[in-house]
Amino acid sequence: MELRQLRYFVAVARERNFSRAAELLHIAQPPLSRQIQQLEETLGVTLIDRSIRPLALTDAGRFFYDQARQILSRIDHVREQTRRIAASRREIFIIGCVGSTLYSGIPDLVRRMRARWPALGIEIREMMSVEQIAALKDGRIDLGFGRVRLSDPDIERITLREERLVVAFPREHPKSLLSEPVALSEIAGETLVIYPSKPRPSFADEVLALCADLNVEPGTVEEVREIQTALGLVAAAIGVCILPAAAQRQRMDDVCYRVLSDERATSPVIMSYRRNDGSGRIEEIKGLIREMYAENPPWLRLSNVTW
Repeated sequence: MELRQLRYFVAVARERNFSRAAELLHIAQPPLSRQIQQLEETLGVTLIDRSIRPLALTDAGRFFYDQARQILSRIDHVREQTRRIAASRREIFIIGCVGSTLYSGIPDLVRRMRARWPALGIEIREMMSVEQIAALKDGRIDLGFGRVRLSDPDIERITLREERLVVAFPREHPKSLLSEPVALSEIAGETLVIYPSKPRPSFADEVLALCADLNVEPGTVEEVREIQTALGLVAAAIGVCILPAAAQRQRMDDVCYRVLSDERATSPVIMSYRRNDGSGRIEEIKGLIREMYAENPPWLRLSNVTW
């Protein structure tokens, strides 16, 4: 089996058409067909059902397509990393995280990682929870921190803590004048600003599910792409927004925050990494997180550590 055959098969599977795939690959159709046939002969299975139009993948073909994409992505990642290491003499470790975690443990963790591995190049990429799964499988990131409970057989996930949720009110809102916790029922009928609008599922769905569980109906729902936009709408008195407690450090001049009193009003912080990760760093990173939590930093005080 050759990498060229994997690339050819992925192109055909994606296009569901030999002619279009051949055009994209800049080769003639007959040699492309021969390569796919040779691949099937090597595997001893039929990958593509050629009896229908557009072409369809067999069950074995769908499985092989997913695996081939991961292999090719990983090879591309290894190639890029190798070139970067050769140019900078540094190994690169990439962390994907949802934006709200940047206001809590991520900066502290990265500082500890830099102290542990001074020669390691560490990059942070803001990325939605659902995007992190594909990025881990494709090798585009090495570690993820998200908030949505997702499952994938290739990904290991650990819920590190349950963080309290807060409501953001505009400064002139009557409920912004108080400081004690507020029940979710007290915002029934309000315009609720949720984020992110996509990709889904996301933190927005967690908020809507919480409202449904507690039988709280917002007046209207405004969906926006980012937390900064959501808080901008709150500051403009367009609505209120529910967000993780650590994120309340933002816009403190024109937005007020109150902790939600409902027991279920929490959001998980979930660490994700590739199952059977061979880097050897994941276990050490877990140790750094345990050290960090043991110190009980201010951003952790509105969370229940579950790990």
